Amino acid sequence: MSIELYDNQFKEGRKIVTVKDVEPEAFIKAFSQHLKRQGRFEIPKWADVVKTSKAKELPPNDPDWLYVRTASMVRKVYIRKGMGVGAFKKVYGSQQRRGTCTKHFSKSSGKIARYCLQQLEEMGLVEQNEEGGRVITKEGQRELDTVAVQAAAEAEEQEE
Repeated sequence: MSIELYDNQFKEGRKIVTVKDVEPEAFIKAFSQHLKRQGRFEIPKWADVVKTSKAKELPPNDPDWLYVRTASMVRKVYIRKGMGVGAFKKVYGSQQRRGTCTKHFSKSSGKIARYCLQQLEEMGLVEQNEEGGRVITKEGQRELDTVAVQAAAEAEEQEE
């Protein structure tokens, strides 16, 4: 209770201008809807049958899971530039259940990460970095910030 009061004291008078100012869940939900509405992001035909990792037993239940994963990835590139396919494989990896044996960490699918990054490059939101990985473009930063402001406005409306 006291932590909430403390947080609210610092939130007074703050204007939301970037992705970093918005709650991650709210931004990812808003940007995935933005990607779906735009229609520039192509969903491949293998998206409904593919597993996201070798540690998983079934494909995702959500039919829009690729939009959500892409929104999450573009947010991570915005916050920490230079992330590539290998970094995303590690971020989205999980514990592999091996029956009676101990659990073991396994990375996620590289094809999914590569596909999402390639689609973001075609849309002009990210570009390849000389030092490796991907970085956000100026146009991408502008688009992400506008979606962040809209997501923050929606979150404030829901709270009231």
